[in-house]
Amino acid sequence: MDNNNMYQQDQNNDYQQNYGERQGYTAPQSDYIQPDYVQQGYQQPENTLEEPVTLGEWMVSFLLMLIPCVNIILMFVWAFSNSEKKSKSNFFKAALIWYGICMVLSIIMVFAMGIGVASVLS
Repeated sequence: MDNNNMYQQDQNNDYQQNYGERQGYTAPQSDYIQPDYVQQGYQQPENTLEEPVTLGEWMVSFLLMLIPCVNIILMFVWAFSNSEKKSKSNFFKAALIWYGICMVLSIIMVFAMGIGVASVLS
């Protein structure tokens, strides 16, 4: 390599470094500071899974659901109680919604039948 090439190479390196600084560009720092949430580390909840409802608990629940009037009260208790397991609570919330839909449809059917009977008799 001759002196001319070395001189040109040094000038190109100087130009590239100075050009970036003139344009407001700063080279990335080697000691990057991570955001607080990365530095502290993500803390996962210790035990997010709860124990499933056992077969025996379901058998007792369905047995109690056979008792008239008690079944409606127990459905509300199990659906909105904080002490019940989440899966059991969600099941009885869904059951209450379905019973509500069935009640509304039953009332509509009774009125429709009543109107039909009344029109036949008159």
